[in-house]
Amino acid sequence: MSLATLLQLPAFVMLAIAAVCLVLAVAMAAGGRRYRGIDGRRYRSGASAALRALLALVLLALALVIAAGGWMLRGYRLLDNDTTVLGLAAHAQGPQHWTVDISFPGGKSRTVELNGDAFRVEAVVVKWKTPAMLAGAPPLFRLDRLSGRYDDASQEASTTPTVIPLAEHDGWDFLDLSHRYPQWLPQVDTTFGSGAYLPLADGGHYTVSLMRTGALVARTDDMSPPVK
Repeated sequence: MSLATLLQLPAFVMLAIAAVCLVLAVAMAAGGRRYRGIDGRRYRSGASAALRALLALVLLALALVIAAGGWMLRGYRLLDNDTTVLGLAAHAQGPQHWTVDISFPGGKSRTVELNGDAFRVEAVVVKWKTPAMLAGAPPLFRLDRLSGRYDDASQEASTTPTVIPLAEHDGWDFLDLSHRYPQWLPQVDTTFGSGAYLPLADGGHYTVSLMRTGALVARTDDMSPPVK
């Protein structure tokens, strides 16, 4: 995964900042120890040592808070322009039964089985209130799921759907936190879902993009650029 791709991941950026804060905290704590003077005796200024210890504690607390924020944002990416989020290749295995090769930005891929006549991709988008936007906070998004969709609504209602999780986490994340404790994240304006679907065809190749507005768009390979 390239550095440019990593910098689009808020979790990576925040964990890197947390690591820097942790290193500075350790350096501050080490600098507050006694030192040996030219006469061989060990000295330490009480005020200087106390200040260094306080700064070390502040930096440590900051590192923990930022690391927790980064952990909550794992799987999210910055939405700073129209972004290609997924590539799909379908292979028929039987009536309404498919294997689908999924390719993600950054080079990851996986193969899943899907039932239905079409595929549907869904994503979660987070937008900020005006103060945060003016401060430069871009919208965030993460992929949520890939599912099969039947053309016949009655078949859809009577058949167990195929749902493939695409979120890169297995526990609490930013969305859970904003729903349960909105007072902790007062600058969150809206969190909403976006979805797009297309009919499946044997040998079909598709690209799914997320627009700057937060809308998902699915295109066949003759209408869309390759996944970067």
